[in-house]
Amino acid sequence: MTLRIALDAMGGELGPEEMVSGAIQAVEESDLDVVLTGDETILNRLLQEQSPSTTRLHIIHASQIVSMDESPFEAIRKKKDSSIARAFDLVKNGDADGVVSAGNSGATMASAIKSLGRLEKIARPGIASIFPTLKKPLVMMDVGANVDCRPQHLFQFGVMGAAFSDNLFQIKRPSIGLLSIGEEGGKGNVLVKNAHELFSKSSLNFIGNVEGRDIFQGDVDVIVCDGFVGNVCLKVSEGLAEAIISMLRTEMSKSIMAKMGYLLARKAFGNFGKRVDYAEYGGAPLLGVNGTGIVCHGRSNAKATKNAIKVAAEMIRSKVNDHIVQILSESEQVQAEEGQQDNGAAMNPGDTE
Repeated sequence: MTLRIALDAMGGELGPEEMVSGAIQAVEESDLDVVLTGDETILNRLLQEQSPSTTRLHIIHASQIVSMDESPFEAIRKKKDSSIARAFDLVKNGDADGVVSAGNSGATMASAIKSLGRLEKIARPGIASIFPTLKKPLVMMDVGANVDCRPQHLFQFGVMGAAFSDNLFQIKRPSIGLLSIGEEGGKGNVLVKNAHELFSKSSLNFIGNVEGRDIFQGDVDVIVCDGFVGNVCLKVSEGLAEAIISMLRTEMSKSIMAKMGYLLARKAFGNFGKRVDYAEYGGAPLLGVNGTGIVCHGRSNAKATKNAIKVAAEMIRSKVNDHIVQILSESEQVQAEEGQQDNGAAMNPGDTE
């Protein structure tokens, strides 16, 4: 069965040109269909200009656009015919299998929950991001969807991150670390300490607290934190990578010897740039909703869009959501058994607000 991915073609800071180009590349390199949601006049013109050699691109007209600076919930309430709302409605109605958007991330989250709802026992969906490390990519969750969390939310982020890591990187029983200010279990704020207790009582492969300096070492598969901390980590990492590349270019231009050195090491520098390029990973999965959604960087180009569409398809094929529900159920069962032994002292991570 051919999968069909809905692309919010009006989202993103670079405009629909990059979205359309990425969609064309995705269908030409795979067996996917892509549905572009947005202004049909603009999208038809762009398709005519780029002349794709495929008929597996489709357009669904949407008369409204959610801008980056709009309030997500206000936008979803007032703009029912926005390109992002139409994309998730396609999944809700069975006309698409997943959604990719580089637009307003809050509106993407709100649209997903409104149209698709949450997975069973998931209190809050979150955004997972892939970080390059010295050894292997790791998954960090949450990176921006939930700035205020409870311990059970962090626990569920760990479950979802582990399921995603297992499916995407084929890592059985991914190791999970809790981001804190020290490795000791007693370090951190109240949220982190209580979450540490939950993880410790679960059947997950929890290795304890990890510090910020450990993120890029590659010794852990999943790092858990609230969305405020995660988003700061994400933005600092992006800024640092861009600054390092810029500083290297500046130093390489200062002398003839430096320029010669660059020519000799050009391949190595290229490989480094590829490893830290967010476009290589496509986008960040929105985990915990009853469907598939990918939140892309606002500056996503055609390459990032293409890869995000492929990630969405891979998530659907590998049934990440089924795996999340399974792991959560197993963890709750183990905790329930321990809770009975401790006279019911264990917390239930499935509690919602």
